[in-house]
Amino acid sequence: MLLTLTTTHRPATDLGHLLVKHPDRVQSFELPAGTAHVLYPEAEEQRCTAALLVEIDPQRLGVGRGRGRAQAVTTDAFTLGQYVNDRPYAASSLLSSALAKVFRSALRGESRDRPELAATPIPLEVRVPVLRCRGGAELAARVFAPLGWAVTATPIPLDETYPEWGDSRYVDLTLTGTLRVADALNHLYVLLPVLDDAKHYWVAPDEVDKLLRAGAGWLADHPERSLITRRYLAHRRALAGEALARLAELRLADEPPADDSVDPAGSTEETDQRRASLAVRRREAVLAALWASGAGRVLDLGCGGGALLTALVADRRFTEIVGTDVSSQALTLAARRLRLDRLPERQRDRIKLWQSALTYRDDRLRGYDAAVLMEVIEHVDPPRLPALEDAVFGHARPGTVVVTTPNVEYNVRYEGLGVGRFRHADHRFEWTRAEFAAWVERVSATHGYTATIAGVGDEDPEVGSPTQLAVLTRTEETT
Repeated sequence: MLLTLTTTHRPATDLGHLLVKHPDRVQSFELPAGTAHVLYPEAEEQRCTAALLVEIDPQRLGVGRGRGRAQAVTTDAFTLGQYVNDRPYAASSLLSSALAKVFRSALRGESRDRPELAATPIPLEVRVPVLRCRGGAELAARVFAPLGWAVTATPIPLDETYPEWGDSRYVDLTLTGTLRVADALNHLYVLLPVLDDAKHYWVAPDEVDKLLRAGAGWLADHPERSLITRRYLAHRRALAGEALARLAELRLADEPPADDSVDPAGSTEETDQRRASLAVRRREAVLAALWASGAGRVLDLGCGGGALLTALVADRRFTEIVGTDVSSQALTLAARRLRLDRLPERQRDRIKLWQSALTYRDDRLRGYDAAVLMEVIEHVDPPRLPALEDAVFGHARPGTVVVTTPNVEYNVRYEGLGVGRFRHADHRFEWTRAEFAAWVERVSATHGYTATIAGVGDEDPEVGSPTQLAVLTRTEETT
């Protein structure tokens, strides 16, 4: 079975640093059911392709180690099915296992030689020429497209000589997009076995943690999260129920629940995809602003369940990360999402979670390079906004403050959201672009900052983008 990963980022050979595999060498790795090889069919400055070739030994696959493995690998209902099957040729959960072993550092977003590039989205193309896909090309598009991929899934005919026989259960899959290499690999790690829908190893309870770790930052908001969870966990109802409950906690912590009558996401697949995409793009925009500021010590004020914290921790440029929230439950969820109890001590020392109210001065928050207020200010009662401004811009005074908030003008583009209704029941207000600009200008003038304002999400020519973003940079020394 074969998977290729191509980039046209310049120099494209930096892909070797991101995958921690040298383009000039062929490397081999032993797997329980065969051998994986990493090689580079092309490695030029303009274009570089890494190939993962997995050779499956049917005898090793069929031996089985223990009751669970023997049951898991026997997927064909005839006597020699464990030896005569498509496993050596078609991409499946076995390819996912190979990804985890061969590209372990890349999956974590780690690159000793190119740490900044590892945290940067670059142009990528993934090709899996033969993928067993239960659900066909349409399902492949449904699971990959919401993650930012352009999907081309071509059904493979049973026999090209006899087209009347129809298509096989396999597709030729190509994904193109601009993503971090770590994100691309984690998407594949989770979704290849989902499309295959036949795990070939014993699914133990720790698979829930593996799924949530690989799905951090995207699975909780994915419109097909239920299908993905059930299939990844081999339809084991108890494990799928636990995973979905934990994902629901993350969603509730990240975005307060909306009243059913005014929920802009509605219940359609299209709007669910749009909201998931906006959440990802918002985090990417905030990270880009932090990178541009050169910040190393960062505050995530009103961090909720830790969606942004997860992305910050994955980037080694951020040497100290503090998440604050008034809710102790939200901080508990953030700690669980970050897996603080299992992180190495050096990693754990970079992260702090503090309970703190943004409308009160807190001396612990002084002296940081940057602070983020991502979808926070609209949850504060307007009479309390001056207190927040004083606590953040007047007392804590970080060098840079990144603020995002909804653009109320865009609400007319959400089906079922009536005039004068907010996107979430917990919102105390939502501003127009002019109102947000006026607030940013006043805060900047009062507290000694300069500011730039931009939109996040697809821009509508009449009502702008769904999210507003401001970057405020301090111009005066702290007194």
